[in-house]
Amino acid sequence: MQKKSRINKILGLSVLLVLIAGGSLAYLFAQNNSDLQLDLSVQAKNLPSNITFWSDYPSDVLAQALVDRMTDTELLSQILMFGWSGAEPNELLFQWVDRGLGSVKVFGWNTDDINLVAKSVNRLQTRAAKNNRFGIPLYVATDQEGGWIRHVKGDTSITPGNMAIGASGYPSDAWYSAFYICREIRALGINMNFAPTIDLFTDHDSTIIGTRSFGEDPDKSGILGAAFAAGSMAAGVIPTVKHFPGHGDTSLDSHGKLPVINIDEQTFRNRELVPYKYLIQDNVPAIMSGHLSFPQLDSSGAPASLSKYFLTDLLRNEMGYEGLIITDDMQMVGATVFAGSFSNAVKLAIQAGNDIILSSSTARLNESMWTKNLEEMTTNQEFKTQVKTAAYRVIKSKLEYFKNGDPAPLYPDAATISEFVPDREGEEYFLSLACRSITVQKKTSLPVKNSDESKVLLAGSLDSFFKAGKERYPNSASYHYRHDAANIDDVQAVIDGINYAARGCDTIILCVANEKHQRIAQAFKNSKKKIIILSTMSPVFAEKLDWADSVLLGYSWYCDYTMEAMIAAVNGEYEPEGIRPYK
Repeated sequence: MQKKSRINKILGLSVLLVLIAGGSLAYLFAQNNSDLQLDLSVQAKNLPSNITFWSDYPSDVLAQALVDRMTDTELLSQILMFGWSGAEPNELLFQWVDRGLGSVKVFGWNTDDINLVAKSVNRLQTRAAKNNRFGIPLYVATDQEGGWIRHVKGDTSITPGNMAIGASGYPSDAWYSAFYICREIRALGINMNFAPTIDLFTDHDSTIIGTRSFGEDPDKSGILGAAFAAGSMAAGVIPTVKHFPGHGDTSLDSHGKLPVINIDEQTFRNRELVPYKYLIQDNVPAIMSGHLSFPQLDSSGAPASLSKYFLTDLLRNEMGYEGLIITDDMQMVGATVFAGSFSNAVKLAIQAGNDIILSSSTARLNESMWTKNLEEMTTNQEFKTQVKTAAYRVIKSKLEYFKNGDPAPLYPDAATISEFVPDREGEEYFLSLACRSITVQKKTSLPVKNSDESKVLLAGSLDSFFKAGKERYPNSASYHYRHDAANIDDVQAVIDGINYAARGCDTIILCVANEKHQRIAQAFKNSKKKIIILSTMSPVFAEKLDWADSVLLGYSWYCDYTMEAMIAAVNGEYEPEGIRPYK
């Protein structure tokens, strides 16, 4: 009863905070039409010659003055975002910062030591402050969606994820998930998060989106996405909605191939665009363009990230979006296969209307991506204007972010990281979210109580599953098998192992997270034992397992909170109320 009372208090408070945060989001990023001047350039010219990013002038006027005084090198650098390989940034990246690089991206391959991440951010921001003549700080971004997309690792929280939020159905759960996730990365100096993902769960076989989606309902996804964005801003981190205009109706991964989504315009407008309308209405500050082709809407076959129709005509002019547009990683095949080369893909991305061009690797100083596009600025005035417009948007958004509210620290102190990561309030919250998300697909033999008459076998992959199971069923047997489907070479050997371990047991609690796990479970269809299926990833894999005595749906295979919540439900400690977020 005490836990339920605390959860109710949390949910009640979160509704209020969602409203407050939503208001602050609109305030920080809305265009102030009453103060909009007809000619910013005239005002900008009147500013002193020694202005910097930190000079005290209106953000639109100061941004215009800065871009008017920038060299072509500074303008083009400001709209680039580079990642780095290795544990720490190399000297090449620092040399780009010296040129005026606008943003950096923290990818998942260099984040096990979060203290080192904080030190790296500190060094990069210090270099920018010292060597950038206008003192423009960096945007520092990452992908910390929740669930299985967690680029900053180390001690950061592993959370139930978006589909769990969709199953709970509470906007407050979206708000709090973003809030606690972003409080952690904020402590490292990360000020931009590539989340929320509002792609719809349209293609149920998709492994690239899957449980990253809130579900298949466009309106619900828009509402939850808007709440997630508000929670992010309340924590002081800029949310970036993705992947415009929608990655949900394809099973292809744009990292390796350009997905082609062959839907008509009516379907597109009534489905894919709906969630974005909610977030644009709430003045979301950033949207990521996806490497996705919709040939019935843009007959050129260009991915949306390189399409003027999608980004300028539709997103900006028709839908009225005024924030930043950021490309997905331009190293992905989905971008380069259409453009023919990386340098041309960057050029097309700028011409389409993107403001920040993301590359997972740090370009060489003499790379054609740089030299050809810099040369294009000198020979093509329209292209230079596009670069300058993008740089203006980036700088203006930085002025509004860094000079208002409570931004992430520019110079994070690695010595204090353990005070904030993991977020202690978040730990209790994420367990409550996991409990709200668990969905009963079938309930015949639940609860399973620990007794001499009910001998249990725990069969699964994760230590957290066995830990939670052994706490409830201390005398249970256990059988471990690999989670990674590709490494389960002999499915029959796993089946034989489970059968052997289950001797003397009358109940098997079996985890299913992928297709091979599904095949393992199917082998027990005619078993005389009670079979309880815990679906620990996409619920699609449990659809063919309704012959089991009981089936519970969870939505995050490696989340300790989800495992704890599922075993607690099996043991009858609470009644799961989650609703499967698709038909």
